[in-house]
Amino acid sequence: MAAPDSERFRRRLLARQAELMAVAGTAAEAADTVELDQTRVGRLSRMDALQQQAMSQENQRRRALELRRIVQALSRIKDQTYGYCVECDEEIAENRLEIDPAAPLCIRCASEQEKPRD
Repeated sequence: MAAPDSERFRRRLLARQAELMAVAGTAAEAADTVELDQTRVGRLSRMDALQQQAMSQENQRRRALELRRIVQALSRIKDQTYGYCVECDEEIAENRLEIDPAAPLCIRCASEQEKPRD
């Protein structure tokens, strides 16, 4: 992949990383343990709080996964291996990188990983 493309994707990855870090700071409180004091909060309110907590924890897990993928993509840019599949070493289509700049796999290898195994 040409250097200008790598630089453009690097800027996009860094911007997304900053965005995720900013959200992570404000969302950490929502994933904290829910207090289940039955004298202060009704049963439905507790259920709602537990559901909100579970959703916040899942969002936090997904943000952490995306941040790891971004760090790995930035490392590939630094190593000049960005834009090539980590499995087969074939070039990843630029359209795929436009959609997901942190994509580590070409479409063929990604499809293979998604196939159910017997």
